[in-house]
Amino acid sequence: MALFSRRTAAVTPLEDVDVVLADLDGVVYAGPGALPHAVESLNRAGETRRLGFITNNASRRDSTVATHLRELGLSSTRPEDVVTSPQAAMRLLRERVAPGATILVVGGDGLVDELEKAGYAVTRSADDAPAAVVQGFAPELGWVHLAEAAYALATPEDEGGIPWIATNTDWTIPQARGIAPGNGTLVSAVHTAVGRLAVVAGKPERPIFDEAVARFGARHPLFIGDRLDTDIAGAQGAGIDSVLVLTGIDRPKHVLAAPTTSRPTFIVGDLRELHEPYPETIVDGDVTSVGGASVRIDGPDIHIVREGDRPIDLVRAGAAAIWATGRAIYGFRVPERLYADPFHRP
Repeated sequence: MALFSRRTAAVTPLEDVDVVLADLDGVVYAGPGALPHAVESLNRAGETRRLGFITNNASRRDSTVATHLRELGLSSTRPEDVVTSPQAAMRLLRERVAPGATILVVGGDGLVDELEKAGYAVTRSADDAPAAVVQGFAPELGWVHLAEAAYALATPEDEGGIPWIATNTDWTIPQARGIAPGNGTLVSAVHTAVGRLAVVAGKPERPIFDEAVARFGARHPLFIGDRLDTDIAGAQGAGIDSVLVLTGIDRPKHVLAAPTTSRPTFIVGDLRELHEPYPETIVDGDVTSVGGASVRIDGPDIHIVREGDRPIDLVRAGAAAIWATGRAIYGFRVPERLYADPFHRP
């Protein structure tokens, strides 16, 4: 899915959308606090559309997440409006292990809650002969928990070993103090010890998107995320239009370099722009223009013709121009101004 691939008229990204699906970390909040303009923008979108939330963070229950969102001002949020990676992991686990079995958990309360609701017994010890390992993020996880997973997964699955399901493999997670290691780093630690790969339930894999589309009965959903490699790639793989918002992990330089598998339909600086007409991309010879910003490509050189008065339009124009060439970013000389970063992030 390419930028501006579906609509070129100056309509908002919400045009014809029946369900808005928003990631949480880096989109709605960073740590406990809401990001600027996120809550009011999503509340406005929810006045005329179904509003749901998708999170790879496995550390909290859906009810806890819903309470947090209500406290931030998303007052109508219910637990069933929150789709979590542990819920997607249960879809995968049921295909491999019947309910009633004992599962070794590497994770927090959110993962334990979903396992118990699905009818599984929970253990923290490989000595209890678990039927599978399910791993998710929790801030209190330590070496001892990863070691138990490694002990349980010592035998490869094709040699009679047990399944290993990871809720997600995000390398990082936005926090109020900055960017911290995510579940991907913890899954990688176990992988290094056992030489096996986990089956992944959360973004960018399809199970979590399929769960959301089915739950909300979405016909034309729009997914909002802050990461190209998980959010945007996952939405693209699931055939869902996407918005990349520059309030979280990925920055303008990442947008310009995005591979074909993770290019958003829309790029916004913050969520207020969901409600603004999205400017048309105009190509005139070798010049690509979006709003008041224009970029020209001359062989390996990228030239800024006009910066315009909105930094986001310059990012959009640069991305559209570079992507249209079919060439990788390292084949260009890119002016620093094109990937300047005046956008808010934690």
